[in-house]
Amino acid sequence: MLRGLRWPFLALLLASTLLVVALFVRPDDSGEAPPTAPTETALPTSQPAPHSPDPTPTPPDPPAAQPLPAEPVAPGNVLVEALVGRIVKLNPLLATYNPVDRDITSLIFEGLTTTNEYGEIVPRLAESWTVSPDGLQYFFELRQDVLWQDGLSFTADDVVFTFRALGDPLFPGAESLRTFWRTVEVDALSESLVRFRLTQPLASFPDQVRIGIVPAHVLEGTPIQKLGQHPFNLQSPIGTGPYQIEALTASGGQIDGIQLRVAPVFRQRPEGADGYLIDRLVFRTYDTAEAALAAFSAGEVHSIGDLPPEMLESAQQTPGLGLYTTVAPRVGVLIYNWERSAVRFVRNPRVRLALAQAVDRAGLVARALSERAILADSPLLPTSWAYVSGLAWPAYDPAGARALLDTASLIFEEETLTPEPTATSEEGTPPDESAATPEGTPAAEETPPADQEATPEAEREEPLRLALTILTADDPALVALAEGIGAGWVGLGFSVSVEAVSAGELRARLQDGDFDAALVEFSFEPNADPDPFVFWHQGQYGTGQNYGGMDDRRISEALEAARRDPVGINRAAHYRRFQELFAERVPALVLYYPLYVYAADARLQGVQLGFMSTASDRFRSLQDWRFEG
Repeated sequence: MLRGLRWPFLALLLASTLLVVALFVRPDDSGEAPPTAPTETALPTSQPAPHSPDPTPTPPDPPAAQPLPAEPVAPGNVLVEALVGRIVKLNPLLATYNPVDRDITSLIFEGLTTTNEYGEIVPRLAESWTVSPDGLQYFFELRQDVLWQDGLSFTADDVVFTFRALGDPLFPGAESLRTFWRTVEVDALSESLVRFRLTQPLASFPDQVRIGIVPAHVLEGTPIQKLGQHPFNLQSPIGTGPYQIEALTASGGQIDGIQLRVAPVFRQRPEGADGYLIDRLVFRTYDTAEAALAAFSAGEVHSIGDLPPEMLESAQQTPGLGLYTTVAPRVGVLIYNWERSAVRFVRNPRVRLALAQAVDRAGLVARALSERAILADSPLLPTSWAYVSGLAWPAYDPAGARALLDTASLIFEEETLTPEPTATSEEGTPPDESAATPEGTPAAEETPPADQEATPEAEREEPLRLALTILTADDPALVALAEGIGAGWVGLGFSVSVEAVSAGELRARLQDGDFDAALVEFSFEPNADPDPFVFWHQGQYGTGQNYGGMDDRRISEALEAARRDPVGINRAAHYRRFQELFAERVPALVLYYPLYVYAADARLQGVQLGFMSTASDRFRSLQDWRFEG
């Protein structure tokens, strides 16, 4: 009997087994994603083992591009910010020229150092650093509690890989980075100790290692000339920073945003354990600031990354929008062309002092640049640790200016001043993306045309008054400022005209030395160190941004001392001396500090804008941001 039931029994057993299997593998209809292992402990199968010698590492699968939601976003633990521009490469080594990329990569990646609210360089991925007595070697002790966002350990190999890539002759990024880092040797002395060797002392060197470190285990083996085409740059950036990529967003087949979330591995670090209530950051890109402001009014975004001055009035009239202001990392100055024959009288300190006293700087800046800039009283940023306030700058005194000019010779003779040697530019100058205009480049010395040679004194009738042309960008506010300066000089008997040109032509004219005087904005960006060597050192004429050939040996000596001495208190003294000499000898007219404006939902609390080296420094206090009300 049992033998007769054997087959039915086996059939029943098989059916039961299939039913159990079906229960385990059936789709989840709950609409909730199944739980996943924390990213800090999961090792992606597409990644090689840490620092694997595999020459062709495969990056993780890219996050899928998703359409942006059309409905307004409600505040909470999500902040949606508008950026003007496009996402191109989310690689800190390649993000130099794109503000959108710089903003986003500053949250994903970290450097060995960073800045505090005073612009001082402080440790980040480095625990500390020391300098050799000769100032040529820097030793960085690395933190040992840092993980990459894929769960692997951060080590000295990542640092060495990053900086050797920057100095590679085939590095596809900014030439200034390649030029500087090819002069620096970097070696790993252990898993947590890195040594940098310089060709000459450079006190600002800790500022240069703020650039984001990239993971060697992902990019190792990639030909350096192909670094710009690696999927890592857009689809799968992996850093050590507080936020990691969650998804790219797109509309119309074009990437127009990115979603970030707090990185679980960052939460394990002391600085990530508390705060960061903004769990997710969504960046949406727009073509214009007007479109970004309209997006805020429509409820699509909570903030606007960088509001241009011309939008201030509209922003102030937008309900629910709060504005945060600080000094941008630029200073507006009027420079003279010390090398041009027709205006070589500016080499006479008494003439420069008279020109300065004839200009109502405070009144002109207030009228021409209201709400977009404030009066400058130093060639250094007022938010920097090196800034000195209360210096005795020439006061507005038209009568005194006329009296002073009457005692000064407008004929500059070489023997009237003690000849001073012109120092050559130093090797190892740190990368400088600053410019009088967006792509400012070194000036080239110009030989003045014959028709600009000064007329012999014997052939002139006294009093001698020469013509001056002020070159400026074609911006109505700057044109008004230049005209106001010119009006003051007309009161001294000069014939003054203003020539407004496009940004491109201004750039070319500065490079060629084709100007008498020019309104220029010198930018410290992206450097946080206050070193203004490239603008004012006499050796930077023809190689840096000393476009007018300003030639003052005492000022140059102060800059050289500040650049070489790594001791902070000594550097502060050298920069004090530099600023005192600048105020006393007025080699240029310091005019204004442009303002940076961050616009955000009035319910967003905790935003603090201190010192800024780039617009991305607005995120320095992100740990404390939160929505209220």
